[in-house]
Amino acid sequence: QVQLVESGGGLVQPGGSLRLSCAASGSILSIDVMGWYRQAPGKQRELVADITFGGNTNYADSVKGRFTISRDNAKNTVYLQMNSLKPEDTAVYYCNAERVLKLGVTGLYDYWGQGTQVLVSS
Repeated sequence: QVQLVESGGGLVQPGGSLRLSCAASGSILSIDVMGWYRQAPGKQRELVADITFGGNTNYADSVKGRFTISRDNAKNTVYLQMNSLKPEDTAVYYCNAERVLKLGVTGLYDYWGQGTQVLVSS
């Protein structure tokens, strides 16, 4: 089974920074796209940013210029550097791995992490 383990969430003041990490494990041969989604109370889960194996990135308009996504393919790890945080960034952040190829498994599958809380408040 593929596991995605997130870390780096917490409480930060407005204007502050946090760095989220997500490490995928479980006999993985490759991961096409890795990304971060978030879900605030009472709202739908939304894409924050994603990055392809080749390094192409995509960001939600609300985080462009403030957040930076990156990945280490050798470690199957994705990062999200979040700067200039705002109260509206408060949410549970989920790591996603799309089209994962596993050793000994036919087909490509998607996986989710368990989520990490980010709270932006003074």
